[in-house]
Amino acid sequence: MKVEKLYDHRFDARAKAKKNAVWQALCTNFFQRYIPSDASVLDIGAGFCEFINNIVCAEKSAFDLNEKTASFADPDVHVIVGSNLSSLDDGRFDVVFVSNFLEHMRSKEEVLKVLAEAHRLLKGGGRILVLQPNIRYAYREYWDFFDHHVALSDRSLAEGLALAGFSLELQIPRFVPFTTKSRFPQHAMIVKAYLRCPFLWRFFGKQAFVVGRKSTG
Repeated sequence: MKVEKLYDHRFDARAKAKKNAVWQALCTNFFQRYIPSDASVLDIGAGFCEFINNIVCAEKSAFDLNEKTASFADPDVHVIVGSNLSSLDDGRFDVVFVSNFLEHMRSKEEVLKVLAEAHRLLKGGGRILVLQPNIRYAYREYWDFFDHHVALSDRSLAEGLALAGFSLELQIPRFVPFTTKSRFPQHAMIVKAYLRCPFLWRFFGKQAFVVGRKSTG
């Protein structure tokens, strides 16, 4: 499947701009707390680079199958295009971020390979941050996307992280809405207010956020 063609069809220029505005708010008001300013960060399945462009850290890397990813990355982002991460050294990163990527794997075996690679690439004590559609709450919409293959919940994702060698640090079953194309208002100030009101997550959240940590041993 040509991912470039699929995502060009799914997201026009206006949709990409709206997504980026949402990600600016998410990074500033939520994800940044998990990422020290001196960290080396890898974004797996970086897509349009909304996360890696907007997060503050010392060293930024983006990995994706899509050859167009480099055209979306800021100048300070090192882009790796390919089908695997084997070219990267062990213990290279402080944080690995994975958003809306694992559902595109063909099997749970492939999911585990990605998680195991993330574990290999992290330094001791490093974190993996996973934002993932939660099949428990998005079961109606989950299969509306042609490239969704594996159904995961916050619980199965937590088990997968454990199998890959991570200890579970945080598990939020319901965090943000399923997609930026939802009817939920997307102005930066409204996103900021939403993030400050976790009780709203129970009503609108259809994506899980899970954090795992690699042991220091």
